[in-house]
Amino acid sequence: MLEALQFEFMQHALIAGILVSLTAGIIGSLIVVNRMVFLAGGIAHTSYGGIGLAVYFGLPIFFGASLFALLSAILIAQLTLKKRHRIDTFIGLIWAVGMAIGVIFVDLTPGYNVDLMSYLFGSILAVSTQDLYFMGTLLIVVVLIVTLRYRDILAVSYDAQYASLRGVNVPFFYTLILILSALTVVVAIKVVGLILVIALLTIPVYIAEKLASSLFRMMFLSGLFASCFTLMGLFLSYNYNLSSGASIIIVSALSLGLFLLLYRQK
Repeated sequence: MLEALQFEFMQHALIAGILVSLTAGIIGSLIVVNRMVFLAGGIAHTSYGGIGLAVYFGLPIFFGASLFALLSAILIAQLTLKKRHRIDTFIGLIWAVGMAIGVIFVDLTPGYNVDLMSYLFGSILAVSTQDLYFMGTLLIVVVLIVTLRYRDILAVSYDAQYASLRGVNVPFFYTLILILSALTVVVAIKVVGLILVIALLTIPVYIAEKLASSLFRMMFLSGLFASCFTLMGLFLSYNYNLSSGASIIIVSALSLGLFLLLYRQK
């Protein structure tokens, strides 16, 4: 594995894996405590509509996916702000429509786009310098927001009514969590693909939740576990010529199984 680091694409993959894993650990924790796991899959599949539009109009695919994910997150926030118990219904609807739009525009695009498959199953080995800048900026923004407004985010996540009574702007922070989740999903798609993104955002969080006594500690442990799983997955994919995204998820799933086995024996 060490000799592979002489190649620029492996250096980019390593940096991207760590950046995305840390971001996924923080945002994944918020998704879990807000009981919006379905949200990750919903936004990921909805963003396929943006990928289809980008392919059809010749735009950067990352830009199209990000824009579509942001719009879907804002729409979900508006629809579910006062009806959070119905969030699965709205996400399912937006999920289906987004996928349908993406499929239609891909069908209308002349020829076959080879890179399209990489967005379904991940393309961490094809991460560009511009992608790294975006991932790094997103991680910095997420860390700053969570650090500066931790108490407000904590209150909104666990008890929105109590947060409102305290004077916290619940609609703003609820929408902010969804927007950050959407952007995290988009960068995670680059690593493991939209098909596998839910696993990256939830498996490390599930393990961390069992070990953490606070949301902050859960975020830290989730990011640490996600980083370890990503690096191990890259090691497997390089040595055995396997798909990097699938390798990362398999490592995560096996680690979860081992953790549950050891955890139940205590």
